[in-house]
Order: sequence, then C-alpha cells, then structure tokens
Amino acid sequence: MNKNKYVLGIDIGGSHITAAVIDMQQRNILKNSFTRERVDSHGTTEQIIHTWCTAIKLAYKKVNMEIGTLGIAMPGPFDYENGISYIAGNDKYAAFYGLDVKEMLASELQINREQILMSNDASCFLAGEIFAGEARSYQNLIGITLGTGLGSAVYTEGKVNDANLWCSPFLDGMAEDYLSTRWFLKRYYELTGLNILNVRELTLLYSDNQTIRKIFNEFGHNLGLFLKDFQQKNSAEAIVIGGNIANASDRFIPHVLKYLLSQGINVPIHISKLNEDAALLGAAGCWAAQAKEAVEKP
Repeated sequence: MNKNKYVLGIDIGGSHITAAVIDMQQRNILKNSFTRERVDSHGTTEQIIHTWCTAIKLAYKKVNMEIGTLGIAMPGPFDYENGISYIAGNDKYAAFYGLDVKEMLASELQINREQILMSNDASCFLAGEIFAGEARSYQNLIGITLGTGLGSAVYTEGKVNDANLWCSPFLDGMAEDYLSTRWFLKRYYELTGLNILNVRELTLLYSDNQTIRKIFNEFGHNLGLFLKDFQQKNSAEAIVIGGNIANASDRFIPHVLKYLLSQGINVPIHISKLNEDAALLGAAGCWAAQAKEAVEKP
C-alpha cells in the first residue's frame, strides 16, 4: 500500500484536538476515524502531548491502521519546518515555548519525526478548501477564518502561505480586535451593558433585536474594509471564509458585499462548506504539496 494513500489530518485548537484519516486519492475523510478530544492548553507539556497522542492513536485504531504519516494544523507563532513552538501570551500552550514539539510527538508515538509535517492552521484551512472544496478552480485566492482569533492565508503560484494579518494595524487597533468573537462580546456590552457568551447567542436573537442587527451591520462593514485591502493587495479572484463566526454569515455577508461593491470590488465570496474538516484536509494535503514540489524541482 502507498504509504501516503492515507494521511492523518490533525487540527490543534486552543481547547481541543481533532484528528481523522484522509484518503488522499478520493480527497475525503474516513468518517469512522473522526476523533475529537478536549485539551487543557494550560497543562504541562507531558499532559498535552499525552492527550494529543491518545487522540492520534485512537483515530488510527478506529479504522484498523498502523500509525503512518501525519499532517498537523498548528496555531502560531511556530517554526513549522523544525517543529518548534513560539506561542506566548495567547493564553494557550505556553509550556511549549522554545521546545521541539515535533520531536516530542515523534518520541511519544514511537515514529520518525520525518513522518510529521506541520503547517499554520489558517493556511491549512485554505489548503483544505483548495484540496477538496469549492476553491479548487481558482489560481489566486485569499482566505480567512473568523473565530476566537483571525486567521488569514493567500494562495498564489500553486502555494498557500500564512498572511499573518491578525496583528496588522486596523482602525484604532489591530485587525483581530475587530474581526473576532471578542469584538462581538465587547460591542454588545458597550451598547447594552450586558454580557453574552458567544456569537451564536447573538445570532439567535438577531430577528427580534435591533441592537444585535446594528452590531452585525458594523461587523460586516469592518470586514468589508479589511477584505478590500487584502483582496486588492493580492488581486484575488475570490475569497473563502471559514471559522465559527462564518456560521452566522447570512447576518453580515450582505453588508460585506455592499461595501465591496461600493469600492468597485466584485469577486465571489465562498462560505466554507467543509467547516472544521477543511483544516484536517489541508493538513493532510501538505504531503501532496510536498510530493508535487519534489517532482517539479529541476
């Protein structure tokens, strides 16, 4: 059997790990392998590695396979090639700072570190959309993920790269201040004096609450402003949006499109249908991209 016919795609989040075996020829997930485990990102390195590896082993066990090649979508800052974490000040995985996470995983799983490829989580999202989603027909593309943080990536000349725009200057702060869950919670408190848990709660109250409609209107305008510069800088043919906030896209995308059209920008915006599967598919797809690069090298 081709050792890369099946690759384990892994998505490392701030509170969970998701893993699933990907059929690289069919470009889909073996659903029986899907595994999700909660992770204490404030725990020790030993605790976190153990939880990750338990999930990895279980995903393979569910489809009766031995551990093979792994593609991992990992938040940054991170040295993906060498497997070293530089995550700090993000309220997660601080214990890994400066450590060789790839070697720690390989040791715990008793595999060679060359069996592990790591990539930025936002890049994996866009790579997954290109590998198995609606974005595969484009040559020049930008993608963002909207959730607890802001992820951004660019696809051009056959490669996906992290755009790293979360901390870029935007309005009176940085982009993530305005384009993440915390902006919704902060803005709702400013307008009502009340706290709310998440964007989903706002979505459920949208139809009956003028204040919430105003908040989504503002968010759509801000996102349009951000996407205008991002699209123009990269001359993107289309935009792909994912992340938990994208589940409420019908509440804000009309405002995004209205603003972009007012600026003379008329490009398709695709809301991810793969959702969380995109990062898994994109992480596994790193192996296909690596093989393609090897073939194309003179």
